Amino acid sequence: MEFKINRNTFLDGIQKTLGIVEKKTTMPILNNVLLKTEHNKLKIIATDREISLISDYDAEVAEKGEITLSAKKLHEMVREIQGEVIHFTKNNNVVKISYQRALYKIPGLPADDFPNITDDKDVTLYNIQGMVLKDLINKTAFAMATDEMRKNLNGVLLEAASEGVNHLFRMVATDGHRLALAKGATTDFCEEITKGIIIPRKGLMEIKKVIDENEIVGIGLHKNMLIIKTANTVLKVSLVDADYPDYKRVIPSEKGIGVVLEKESFLHALRRMNVVSSERYSGVILSFSKGKMILNSTNLDVGEAMEEIDIAYNGDDIDVGFNVNYLIDAISVIAGDNILFEVGQGLKPSVIKPAESDNFLCIVMPLKI
Repeated sequence: MEFKINRNTFLDGIQKTLGIVEKKTTMPILNNVLLKTEHNKLKIIATDREISLISDYDAEVAEKGEITLSAKKLHEMVREIQGEVIHFTKNNNVVKISYQRALYKIPGLPADDFPNITDDKDVTLYNIQGMVLKDLINKTAFAMATDEMRKNLNGVLLEAASEGVNHLFRMVATDGHRLALAKGATTDFCEEITKGIIIPRKGLMEIKKVIDENEIVGIGLHKNMLIIKTANTVLKVSLVDADYPDYKRVIPSEKGIGVVLEKESFLHALRRMNVVSSERYSGVILSFSKGKMILNSTNLDVGEAMEEIDIAYNGDDIDVGFNVNYLIDAISVIAGDNILFEVGQGLKPSVIKPAESDNFLCIVMPLKI
């Protein structure tokens, strides 16, 4: 096995595998990536048995072959090499990586011991803009549960739908205290995903890493695996085999008291409230009265913060408490200058969404005050 490849191209390829390869495993080979050369192409393959990645890169191949090497060490070595092109040669199960006078030798494990990963070329793929898919992830991932026992909430729900003549994907995440729902338009209607699929947390983060905002991404299903295909990469993610809660029942049927707020000023005020929060208490009380809103956060361990903001409000006086981080998370992902805050009465949930569009909403449960 012998090939030459652009150093930056190879480094980018190895970086994409670092989140996938197993750190703690009883199978040492899952710490490795498989390098496989064929027809002036280098394949880089990584798997943890739940997520698999196959990437193709242009390379100058002098001799075909395959070997598995430690992803972490390979990344560290190539990162420190300075130059445009690096040279790989394999003799037995030892690989030499060289550039000019610099030389590394790294032992590998035979490719025969690596799990068999196929790229499933016959799977039907539906097109979605990379920017749309990335936006769906950014607007929902923060609301995923972190409790490993709640497997169905430790990920996001993705479903295809139609609104009139328009096709779209909906992505939903909830941890029981808040729920984020984002919609993104697409040209293709993916009928296989109309019932919804649950993408696990780790898989979702790997999808976000491999997609490019400026390209079209292929998306499809095969044997309870989500297939994501970009220009040079195929990512396969095992889906969560569980039922997702009926999130539509959580969306309030009655609208709360609507207040339009300037996004940046509200966000910065919340961050100032967050300064006095701690692990024990991270609440903020919002007090609405004619023409103004007062934010107050009091923490016996840290101190107190208070701020007043002028708003267009003429209703009754309302006091409502929230986890300040939940509000910050929801508002941070909204594009546009203004947000619509539909404040629930009593202990009813509140809704945060863009004032100018209906492509996102976040439901937040209040705190008892």
